[in-house]
Amino acid sequence: MTIPTAPTLLTPDAILAGLRALRERQPVKYSAFYSSQLGGVVTDPALMVIPFDDHMVHRGHGIFDTAGIVNGRIYDLDAHLDRFVRSAERSNLALYGSREQMRDIIIKTTALSGRRDGSIRYWLSSGPGSLELSPAAGAEPGFFVMIFAGLAYPERWSTEGLKVMTTTFPIKPPLYAITKSTNYLPNVLMQMEAKQAGLDNGVFLDASGNVGESSNMNVAFVTADGVLRHPKFDHILSGCTSLRLLALAPALVKQGLVAGIEVCDIPSAQARAAREMMLIGSSIKVASIVEWDGARIGDGRPGGIAKALLALLDEDMRSGRDRLIDVPY
Repeated sequence: MTIPTAPTLLTPDAILAGLRALRERQPVKYSAFYSSQLGGVVTDPALMVIPFDDHMVHRGHGIFDTAGIVNGRIYDLDAHLDRFVRSAERSNLALYGSREQMRDIIIKTTALSGRRDGSIRYWLSSGPGSLELSPAAGAEPGFFVMIFAGLAYPERWSTEGLKVMTTTFPIKPPLYAITKSTNYLPNVLMQMEAKQAGLDNGVFLDASGNVGESSNMNVAFVTADGVLRHPKFDHILSGCTSLRLLALAPALVKQGLVAGIEVCDIPSAQARAAREMMLIGSSIKVASIVEWDGARIGDGRPGGIAKALLALLDEDMRSGRDRLIDVPY
């Protein structure tokens, strides 16, 4: 990286050239970006920007959520939007228009992107106009929608499973954990710590020693006697994928694959004795954890219940008509 000896006063043309050069150095797969501040959609990644004095940028006063695009249809958008609205209320953020108007913008931005498989991420901010702690007087909320290829994970996570550690960073207090805000510093530090240790991810424990969540995913277990257990959602994010799988999982009880389903506090000692441990999230879907703090989980291989849950989710993403929205390309 070359550091200029003195700042240069840039022209608008030079700024645009600089933004495009940045994207050439850091190639991205962003297909479309809606900005309420610009009043429309852009498809050039160099133009996918927001003002630096937006309160979401310099104070973290913003929220976000994500939904998936599967074969030209949006999966589970309404569940994610419901959580988005709850996060806005907890963050004292005014909505951009109504929930239905934001939903319509998300669907139409997806259509303009042309992308038939990938992810939709959308944000709400309190707007620009001040560097103070409180939002600027009269600032309008900013609403942004990004259509992109989705997060990519190593293939071995599916074939071999993941190795995780108990993070040394404290879990967020419940109010902040259940709100999907843009303040992800503890989550970022957790994942960086794990990678620096040669591992794939981390796991939060709460003050009582109960299992919390991972960096941007929920954690679930299958006990030695076959019960599917998930931590309670009162101190962790209510993952939409976890909630959907908990609704689908009774099919595995009927098949005799699991003995029951419980959402409860899970002490770490009990969790470590599980025969299966897994990560669940909209990007990773379902992936087995085979090692935690250097100790093997189960037989140290991806588990059968994780595979069965993934199959349930994949089928729901293909044919769950009440969860799918056709995109008007």
